[in-house]
Amino acid sequence: MQPILTLCDFFTRSGARSRFYTLGRRVAPCDAETLAAFEAGERAWPAPWLGRAQLACVFQWRPESDPLVWFLSLPLDEQGHLDPAPRDAFLQRLLETLGRTAGQLEDGDEAPIDNLMQDNPLAFTPELTQRALLHARANADFERPASEHIEPVEAFLTGQTPDAAWQALGLQGIADFCVRHDSDQASALAARLASLPVDVLRPLCQCLEHVAPAPALVGALIARGEAAARAGDLETFCACVRAVGHGAGERVGPWYDALLQDSAACGPDLLAAIAARGWAQLEDERRLPLFLDALARQPDEGFVSVVRDLALVPRLRLPLLMTLRQAPSDSAVGRRLSPLHR
Repeated sequence: MQPILTLCDFFTRSGARSRFYTLGRRVAPCDAETLAAFEAGERAWPAPWLGRAQLACVFQWRPESDPLVWFLSLPLDEQGHLDPAPRDAFLQRLLETLGRTAGQLEDGDEAPIDNLMQDNPLAFTPELTQRALLHARANADFERPASEHIEPVEAFLTGQTPDAAWQALGLQGIADFCVRHDSDQASALAARLASLPVDVLRPLCQCLEHVAPAPALVGALIARGEAAARAGDLETFCACVRAVGHGAGERVGPWYDALLQDSAACGPDLLAAIAARGWAQLEDERRLPLFLDALARQPDEGFVSVVRDLALVPRLRLPLLMTLRQAPSDSAVGRRLSPLHR
């Protein structure tokens, strides 16, 4: 029998029904082939966050049991590849636990597996919105119903109950809606977005950061973001900037371009929003230099840390390094880089 050397090996051999998800930069499905290639050192992690691969392993031993979740934060090297030693230590601990508790597992007691996250240096707790999004995605992927909170959220956001007590809407219901809504519901939400209370809009935006919003919804979010900017509501403005980050480039890209060239709008909060959630829009030969120039002109010292973080994103690494290399020495970017070349 072949030894179990990777997480993929373990879940394949266990017979558990399993799904994997990226966390941190984006809550999104991660297919087993991508995880296997990452663990084999053949590819970088697709969505690095703060130098880590934040991974959710959702698995179900029996059809009648509730899925279990492991949250793992795996360290990356400077090119975004796995540092395997901590993963190997976790697997060794896992296999030792299975060897000691095989009888319990055969009797249906899953506590030994669930308890592996206790005192585990790779374990972490995602923030509340990401946990809600993961719960929503996993339930959909495991063909389980959405939470009971989705119905009032759906009715309120689509205008069926516009006068309902929105204070009672739950974050889990908003996350479920964002994962499961169809095109008609997206259009209804777009028509209603301008009038949503800000205390509903902001958590909605936080959930939309992790999906690809429909074109009509992107347009409504841009309009609401512009209105917030005119009103001086920086928090809502940045929430809208983040929410459209994975929208269609032909709609989102021109807005980002205009913001990056607007000295009144282009401050550290906007740049942080684009770097964290709108990074996919930086895969553009004109927009990426605009972003880097705006970032370099900020008075704080965050340029190098933001660039280093973005350089771990596989799709951005090469264009980012080329743009930095081509920056004139007397440009804002060049001046930021000059101390590094000494």
